[in-house]
This record gives sequence, structure tokens and C-alpha cells, in this order.
Amino acid sequence: MTLQDAIAALEALGTAEAAAGSAAYHKVDRRYLGVSVPQITDLATAWRADLALQDRVALASGLWDSNVHEAKVAAAKLLTQARITDDDSVWHLIASWVPGFDAWAIADHACAAGARRLMADPSRLDQVEAWTTHPNMWARRAALVMTLGWTKQNFPKPADLAARERVLGWCALYCSDKDWFIQKSIAWWLRDLSKHAPERAALWLAENGPHMKTWARKEASKYLEEGQLNPETPPDGQETAE
Repeated sequence: MTLQDAIAALEALGTAEAAAGSAAYHKVDRRYLGVSVPQITDLATAWRADLALQDRVALASGLWDSNVHEAKVAAAKLLTQARITDDDSVWHLIASWVPGFDAWAIADHACAAGARRLMADPSRLDQVEAWTTHPNMWARRAALVMTLGWTKQNFPKPADLAARERVLGWCALYCSDKDWFIQKSIAWWLRDLSKHAPERAALWLAENGPHMKTWARKEASKYLEEGQLNPETPPDGQETAE
């Protein structure tokens, strides 16, 4: 599978009408083919089955660099896999994309691939932490979107608890950033955490919620009950901020 073959396969599935609609929706100046995400996923799944890992990485790199919307999505889909042996090349490629993120959809597909590599090797959080102060808002947002795996554990191990607390610290720092997408990412993280660790989410919101946008705070607490949002005795001996 060459890069030219992959682009041609995507082009064959697109329509001019769908491409125009996608361009209007995403509002980023690049080429659009008008191919749906399920169609892209089917193509990428077939390619992934036929390619060795190094060839997948090379194809994903070329697809991303083409700056075609659907090709960028396909690049991320090629690398979205729970278990990959010797995955350093995959992680490095995904991480290299982050500073150039410029739209939520492409960023989220890449983050879905990156999230699996982070859960496989949490030491990579050291690299992710550098994104929290990146001048590109999309890179800052990626630090939360790519770490959502730590919100979904019912019985986290000590290392996972440490990772969760680390990201919650980033969320607290982000509260002063009033960009809509950053506030949304904080709300997303806390909302998902509240489904699995409601006491911890409620405590974080008691301490930091007042510094968030009102709508974001409400979204973050969507699954929490009123009593949880006003805990009388914080868990684990922690104290809420005055």
C-alpha cells in the first residue's frame, strides 16, 4: 500500500457535495474529500491488517503530511490499537503531530491513538506535561483529551492514581484559561471521572469549580448529586479550599 494508493482509495469514496459540507463544518483551510469516518475506519482497518508496523508508521506519516482532512483521520486510525509491541515509533509520530493540531476532529482522532500509547507507558506523561503550557491551544487541550483513560478506571492501581492526580493538577491550572475548548476539556475530564470516582471529582470541583466558567462547571458536575458537590468531610483527610 503506497501513499498514492491510499489517497486514491479515499478519493474514490468521496463526493463533492459531502466534501463541501465537511469544509464548511470544520472551517480549516485544507482539502476535503467528503468521506465519512466509518468509511475511513474500514479502509484503515484493512490497511492495518496488511502492513508491518514500520510500514504502517510510514504510511500514517505520509497521510498526515498530505494535509487532506480524511487522510489525517486515516493516519490516526492506522495507529489506533490497544497493544503494539515496541511502540516507540508510533508514540513519537503521534506526539510529533500535537504541536500542529488546528481542529478538534483531527486532534481527537490522533488523541484516541495517543491515549492507548500513554496507557501502555505512563512515563510518557512527562512529555505530555510540556504540552500544558504550549502556545497552541489545541496542544494544551490534547494533554487532557489524550489522558481520559485515567478517568475510566473503577479500581485504579497506585500508579494509575498517581497519573490521575497529576492530570487533575493540570486541570486546576487550566481553570484560568477561558478558551471555550479548554474549559470544555476540563469539564469532559471531570464529568467522565465522576462516573467512576464521584467523591474525587466532587472534591476537585469544590476546590476548583468556582474558577471555571459557569457552563463548564455545570457540565463537569452533570452526573454528581447535590450532596456530593458539597461534601462535609473530604475523603482521605484532604481539606477543601476556603
